[in-house]
Amino acid sequence: MKVLITGGAGFISSHIADLLIENNYDVCVIDNLSHGKIRNLDPKAKFYNVDIREKEVFDIFEKEKPDVVVHNAAQISVSNSVENPLEDASINIIGTINILEASRQFGVKKIIYPASAAIFGEPEYLPIDEKHPLNMISPYGVSKHTVEHYLGVYKKSYNIDYVVLRYSNVYGPRQDSSGEGGVVSIFCEKLINGQAPFIYGDGEQIRDFVYVKDVAEANLMAIEKNKSGIYNVCTNSKTTINNLFGYIRDLIGKDISPVYVKEREGDIKNSYMTYDKIGNEIGWRPEYAIHSGLKETLEYYLDNI
Repeated sequence: MKVLITGGAGFISSHIADLLIENNYDVCVIDNLSHGKIRNLDPKAKFYNVDIREKEVFDIFEKEKPDVVVHNAAQISVSNSVENPLEDASINIIGTINILEASRQFGVKKIIYPASAAIFGEPEYLPIDEKHPLNMISPYGVSKHTVEHYLGVYKKSYNIDYVVLRYSNVYGPRQDSSGEGGVVSIFCEKLINGQAPFIYGDGEQIRDFVYVKDVAEANLMAIEKNKSGIYNVCTNSKTTINNLFGYIRDLIGKDISPVYVKEREGDIKNSYMTYDKIGNEIGWRPEYAIHSGLKETLEYYLDNI
């Protein structure tokens, strides 16, 4: 089976590519390298340096004729979406429609799409399930959720199956510390270099950290199972930012304290999710506890900093 991964040189998607190749899938990647890195790519993956909004996408689909598309390419910065909502919509909505049209024209059977917890806003209840009310507070949240509607329409109109995977806070090797969601990579890099990282607010914010290899496994199972729908990918566990910092500091073994600064406007206080639906319907459950995932992540940064 052939799988085309958009944004396939990125943090999460490169792990998906690795796992698919390990399982004997034929993998090709489209990425304009605005965030992705060539070094993340397995040399067995065929690579196209193309923006998802370009007409060349149709040429690639015609040549490769993928069975499945894992559509990871996106504008992923909340702050950038606020500053430039037109660019956010151009990439996340128009770019996605380009991929969907190429998929329709060249016989793609299924699309896997990573959504975002940004669509929930401040949670009305915890843990968050797939039926939780949506309250987007940024253009990024709106653009990511809009794609979910397009996927539903393309299934009804053109019979293209889809699975939407709503991730909690993904962490692991290859994560970019310059990103808004990369708190694990930021803590690792700062502590390895003997520097004190910032913690915004009091550090008692609760998050649900899911390891990238578990996320890759969820994508593999979503491809292989005969299911369409929306699923949370998470751990249903509660980790405060203070606890996270303590875990990483203990693993590194450096006596460094964080610097507490004013909380960021718009930050959600507490958020964690339940994976009951994907567990029951697809059979996925997270295998990595926070400590084992952090240990592997730290080993990567120790080798690459």
